[in-house]
Amino acid sequence: MKFVDEATIRVEAGDGGSGCVSFRREKFIPRGGPDGGDGGDGGSVVLVADTNLNTLTDFRHRRGFRAECGQGGRGRDMTGRSGEDLLVRVPIGTRVRDEETWESIGELLHEGERLLVAQGGFHGIGNARFRSSTNRAPRCSTPGTPGERRRLHLELILLADVGLLGLPNAGKSSLIRKVSSARPKVADYPFTTLHPNLGVVSLGSGHSFVVADIPGVIKGAAAGAGLGIRFLKHLARTRLLLHLVDIAPPGDVDPVQQVRELERELAAYGGDLARKERWLVLNKRDLLAPADFEHCRTMILERLGWTGPTFGISAVTGEGTGDLTQALMQYLEQQRREATATAPDQAPENGGDWHPLA
Repeated sequence: MKFVDEATIRVEAGDGGSGCVSFRREKFIPRGGPDGGDGGDGGSVVLVADTNLNTLTDFRHRRGFRAECGQGGRGRDMTGRSGEDLLVRVPIGTRVRDEETWESIGELLHEGERLLVAQGGFHGIGNARFRSSTNRAPRCSTPGTPGERRRLHLELILLADVGLLGLPNAGKSSLIRKVSSARPKVADYPFTTLHPNLGVVSLGSGHSFVVADIPGVIKGAAAGAGLGIRFLKHLARTRLLLHLVDIAPPGDVDPVQQVRELERELAAYGGDLARKERWLVLNKRDLLAPADFEHCRTMILERLGWTGPTFGISAVTGEGTGDLTQALMQYLEQQRREATATAPDQAPENGGDWHPLA
């Protein structure tokens, strides 16, 4: 299935039903009076987060969604039936904007979370509601109001704990295959990854985290070159970035220059990516003798002035990946404990809660 992370749809809430003008006419009941009922409310359009969806592919084939209109009122004070709300299921991590104004409407980050995107019309009033001491026989009613109509821009941003960052052929796909059950394409040529992949790393009962792999970032990605500019956004919600570097690149390629190049792209992309916590992972250590690997590692760290966490691994043989995943698990658990301690009242919202329009 093709990965689709953006879509534009049209949503239309149902119109409210009109009020009724009616008078009670029954045998042996003189001066029955007005008995026109109110109309029903129009149905609303609501987006619902669903874990069973992982792309926006369905919205390439169906772009229009309309909720049910409310029925008109009837005589004998009968209220029209309200239209049913239309529930539109979207993947978790979907961000919603108004296509015309680019106003942010909301995000869906938890299973079952709901977001109201088009409010149904209000019902019309029947003539029975206009009766008063001075107006015993009102012949007026009101129509229902139209439901909201909007064009929405849906943008899927994957939810992951750890993001893999690197140039093409740095070994990101090989690493995610080694530490999780994800099976992205791996080959001996660049740009084998054409869309993001998610993998769950499990280290025992109750100890797991999600890793996101995006296509390789090349020079000029922040300006639109390659696929990097399109998928860098999927790293925005990660807690930590793993910067994979090929420690034994072919030819006269300089690993330090590659690191600097990618750092410039992160800074040019903007947002918080450049300030996000980042670990350096030197991959393909199996291609060097142990002494040569330590020499290259020391040289790279000195030239970069790197003081953060550093790991040497082989994504193919698995060497060093166990230490890396254990360190990641400890870091993420510490982050979760600190978040819980500093904001105990800000737990995820109940899946049944509604988010108001922005």
